[in-house]
Amino acid sequence: MKQDNLMDLYRDDIIRLRREFHQHPELSFEETETTRRIAETLDGWGIPYEINPAKNTGLVAKISGTQPGKAVALRADIDALPVEEKTGLPFASDVPGRMHACGHDNHISMLLGAARMLMDMRDQIRGDVYLVFQPGEETGEGANYMKQFGNWFSEIGAIFGAHIWSSVPAGKIAIRTGPFMAATDKFTIRIHGVQSHGSQPWSGVDAVVVGSAIVMNLQSIVSRQLYAIDPVVVTVGKFQGGDRWNIVSGEAVLEGTTRYFRREIGPELKERMERIVKETAKAYGASAELEYQFLILPTINDDACTDIARQAVTEVLGADAIHESDLIMGGEDFSFYQEDKPGCFLFVGTYNPACNATYPNHSNYFTSDESVLAGGSRVYAQMAIDWLKQNS
Repeated sequence: MKQDNLMDLYRDDIIRLRREFHQHPELSFEETETTRRIAETLDGWGIPYEINPAKNTGLVAKISGTQPGKAVALRADIDALPVEEKTGLPFASDVPGRMHACGHDNHISMLLGAARMLMDMRDQIRGDVYLVFQPGEETGEGANYMKQFGNWFSEIGAIFGAHIWSSVPAGKIAIRTGPFMAATDKFTIRIHGVQSHGSQPWSGVDAVVVGSAIVMNLQSIVSRQLYAIDPVVVTVGKFQGGDRWNIVSGEAVLEGTTRYFRREIGPELKERMERIVKETAKAYGASAELEYQFLILPTINDDACTDIARQAVTEVLGADAIHESDLIMGGEDFSFYQEDKPGCFLFVGTYNPACNATYPNHSNYFTSDESVLAGGSRVYAQMAIDWLKQNS
């Protein structure tokens, strides 16, 4: 069998699998049926695997080549979101309030497609390829959960991952060397003022006013306190305060996120934010505290692994398929794999108005151009083969 025919050979099966998984979404760390269905598919192809017993979700499969060598991993996330689907597709989610709105159903099917292709190319595999079907990406906890399972992570020399991306044209693969996706941290600010009657604000300390000042002052961190060429975001996404329209609020809570690409910036952000929060509150006669959570590391693509990814895309889809990506402020827990192993994360473009694949990830109208999935599978497979070849 010629490997160039693999995309045509398995295209329909990959699309069928994608639709099946799309119809039956499961939330983070609840993906037991999804895991079972992945296992059932691998059983049919004679590919060995182990299911993570900690929560009975997530599994690692292994394909060994006909030649000895090292080990490499390919990863796909498998969880859905608490979103009510409104696509109207014939294979739309059959679970109310649950949807594969971020494309992880596509990731499952692409990695399964890659598994099938790798079985046909075992004579080209110098070593072992681990296939990691990871739960819990949307909570940022799944990568560490899988790293602690078995010995696959200690055995691999590198790891590759891919994500469907709605703003990249269908047929293109977005790649970037070095920093790619941002760190994702969360903060909570609790403000303590003094409640009073709305007609007598001077007799209290208005926590809403204090919170408003903190929101504005936090923006000075990015505009005036950090190196101008470092992309950083400080966003307050939630502001709660007050009990009634005619009462000065005595308490307020702000929640938000920070994004950045150099790991060193995180502790610096926390320190600067803490100072602004406390001193701003003090200036108004209130008090406040900051709770800062370091959630997800920045995704930083290894130079050598990214070169291999470019090579694979060029070999499979042609040089014109490479899309040089900008920095992405979204976060990915794939970064926890890259903390200890070299790796590369890339985007499989799916934007195509002809099939209504124009809505952003996490939209309840999100869908993908399924014609790109077989190419994604083929690139997955080629990255593994090429890394093993170059590191044998």
